[in-house]
Amino acid sequence: MKNLKIAIASGKGGTGKTTIAVNLYHTLVKQNKQNILLVDCDVEEPNDALFFSDAEVIGETSITHLVPEINIEKCTFCRKCVEYCEYNAITVIPPVKYAEVATDLCHSCGACLYACDFDAITEKPFEIGKMIRYQTQNGAGLTEGRLNVGLAFQTPVIRHVKKVTKNHDGIIIYDAPPGTSCSVVSTIADVDFVILGTEPTPFGLHDLKLAVEVVRNLEKSFGIVINKAHLGDDKIYKYLEEKEIPLLVEIPFQREIAEKYAESQILSNVVDGYEDYYLQMIDNMFKLLN
Repeated sequence: MKNLKIAIASGKGGTGKTTIAVNLYHTLVKQNKQNILLVDCDVEEPNDALFFSDAEVIGETSITHLVPEINIEKCTFCRKCVEYCEYNAITVIPPVKYAEVATDLCHSCGACLYACDFDAITEKPFEIGKMIRYQTQNGAGLTEGRLNVGLAFQTPVIRHVKKVTKNHDGIIIYDAPPGTSCSVVSTIADVDFVILGTEPTPFGLHDLKLAVEVVRNLEKSFGIVINKAHLGDDKIYKYLEEKEIPLLVEIPFQREIAEKYAESQILSNVVDGYEDYYLQMIDNMFKLLN
């Protein structure tokens, strides 16, 4: 497939999601699939760039959304906007003629503008994060979404980054946030295939079940990668068999893998035989897509 969107997700953190994303990118590039773009949608903790020692920043864009601003001169302090706000982002105290919007709580829904009968509310841009573009030695590079610290606008940042990159002519790999929240749904909603990373532990199985439910509700083709294989129990294998879920590859636990990962190294370059797991993963993925 010339144009393909792949998301790497996981029900919980710590299962190797970022490891899969960056090593899949490098493996596809080494297969002479040059037009590969990696997009880091884990906007609270975007770590993909740490694995690109040759990465060079070639662009940085501010990501904003519109938040309301109250004109005290026009405001009658009727509190109608407060009643319409579902996010408790507006405070109005009539006796002292105080009206203010908490920008970190506002979701830009526009309800307060609709509520105000006195034209006292306008909108202004508020920065919620940044989009950073990196050029790498090979492939089409890396695009990263980075949420400003302390804000809860993961999904708007992800949507912006995806909107900018969606027309990329080639393969896009989205590194999704961990878990099953709306930010994950936003990341995987329009992809062609989802790779779910997990581990053979009780927590890994529990959270994998949640992730599988989300992916199936979205009617996405998907497959499983088991990291730290055979380190725990076999319940996860029984679950995959019972639910007829395809296993793309299992990657056994190796101390060397953990050590090289901690040094932000590309494992397929420094661990003997590691690239073979990704070749198997890619082969099984394309079989499911065809």
